[in-house]
Amino acid sequence: MRLVTWNVNSLRARFAHLSRITDEYTPDLIALQETKVRDEEFPADDVRGLGYDVTFSGQKSYNGVAVLTRSPVSTFATALPGFETEEKRVLGVETEEFRLLNLYVPNGSSVGSEKYEFKMAWLNRLVAWIGELSTAAKPLIVVGDFNIAPADIDVHDPDAWHEKILCSSAERKHLEQLLALGFDDLYRVLNPDEPGFSWWDYRAGGFRRNHGLRIDLILTASTITTQMQTCEVLAEPRTWEKPSDHAPVCATLG
Repeated sequence: MRLVTWNVNSLRARFAHLSRITDEYTPDLIALQETKVRDEEFPADDVRGLGYDVTFSGQKSYNGVAVLTRSPVSTFATALPGFETEEKRVLGVETEEFRLLNLYVPNGSSVGSEKYEFKMAWLNRLVAWIGELSTAAKPLIVVGDFNIAPADIDVHDPDAWHEKILCSSAERKHLEQLLALGFDDLYRVLNPDEPGFSWWDYRAGGFRRNHGLRIDLILTASTITTQMQTCEVLAEPRTWEKPSDHAPVCATLG
């Protein structure tokens, strides 16, 4: 099985890229973030035309998550339980083999801002909820745009980003708490020495200069990690015309 997670940064703007990814990489499951489309306007028929069933939760202009699968799945979550917000950032689906949680974690804007405090509260609740989910019989895979670079190796210039948004100690601590629940950062396990940047700022030639961060993650329950063969960043789509600022991350299972 091939699994892809990708912050598409507007599904309608990047639908041709999605189609090309399905053709060239043939994923069995695709988790999308920042779809930026209301449910009533979601291009479900077009997605089905690519050969996928689709589950989605979205809103106009911002946020939004979707999961594309080769066969139908059941949905167990469309929001973060116990956290009041209208922002569509969470989608949980269940397959025959595992449950998958697709996340678009808040960016946080800048350390100390109101949006940062919102992010901290959101992450606090997320850690508690995943702790509950991880006790179930089916193993859990958590994917998405985490808006957190786990360590300095995941940052092109650690000194410049020190304690800045996406790289602050508090953000990283929440990620460490998630991993401590019995998960592995799959890319880092399989590629211990490769930075694996997945996001590059549109400005200042970020991609061309490889000034990136690794913030798009696949966290696997330990029982699944041993079955994973590869995990790689698909950088080529970032070179296509009018790309997302994120590259897809792809893992193969079994």
